[in-house]
Amino acid sequence: MTLRHFKIFIAVCDTMNMTSAAEGLFMSQSAVSQAIADLEQHYGVRLFERLSKKLYLTQAGKKLQSYARHMIRMNEETERDMVMLHGHGLIRVGASVTVGAHVLPKLVKRYQELSPNVQIEVVEHNTEKIEHFIRNDQIDVGLVEGETSSTELLQKPFLQDELILVCGCGHPLAGRTFIESPELEREDYIVREVGSGTRKTFEDVMAANRLSWKAIWTCNNADTIKMAAAEGLGVSVISRRAVETEVADGRLLPIEVKGLRFLRQFKIIIHKNKYLTEPMQQFMDVCMGLNKQEEV
Repeated sequence: MTLRHFKIFIAVCDTMNMTSAAEGLFMSQSAVSQAIADLEQHYGVRLFERLSKKLYLTQAGKKLQSYARHMIRMNEETERDMVMLHGHGLIRVGASVTVGAHVLPKLVKRYQELSPNVQIEVVEHNTEKIEHFIRNDQIDVGLVEGETSSTELLQKPFLQDELILVCGCGHPLAGRTFIESPELEREDYIVREVGSGTRKTFEDVMAANRLSWKAIWTCNNADTIKMAAAEGLGVSVISRRAVETEVADGRLLPIEVKGLRFLRQFKIIIHKNKYLTEPMQQFMDVCMGLNKQEEV
């Protein structure tokens, strides 16, 4: 089996249509079909189920898809690294929203001071999406605030974070320095979307303490949450890092919840089969050193 076979296989996986894959590869449909047949004959398994003129990946197909993506990616990295000598390279980094806004810029700046010839490409999304990008080899390293569920991933904590309860100056809770945890059930919440690490931490802590809650506004970014809370439209539980400026200038007020804390760890995630280039490993080392530098 050759890289050509695997590239054709991945093109079919991405489109789930032989004709579309052939058009994208500028090949005949018969050549694409033959390549898939070669793979199935070589491994002795069916890679696709063909039902009602539609294709569906079998379990074997899903397994091969993961390996094929990494083989193609490793080949591309080999080609690029052989051309880009003397410390040049590329790292594709994915970050969940809080990490991307409040931690990643510092990390990238610090890394580029150490390795100015390495290019870093960044994509920001929620934890669920970053996990998807890692699994499909669309990024090399992920930095996330939420929990990941895939057994294909390896994760390593690199920085602690805490969520805090905040409200606007005109909110009924304004002026109080603390509340009891049962009082949380009375409030209307402005929260992140499902798939966000911030929301998952909030949900888990509330559930662990058997506290109910009601969302009145769901947002996919922290800026909207902060603006809505500042207008007194509800309260939010959000990363302390994300509201430092608003708390300092008085637009948002932090409120302690007695006997309850929303703690979490920011994590580095990579695919378990990922080949780590030297620049990737160096970037991860910079991430791991951030917590010590903050403590100092």
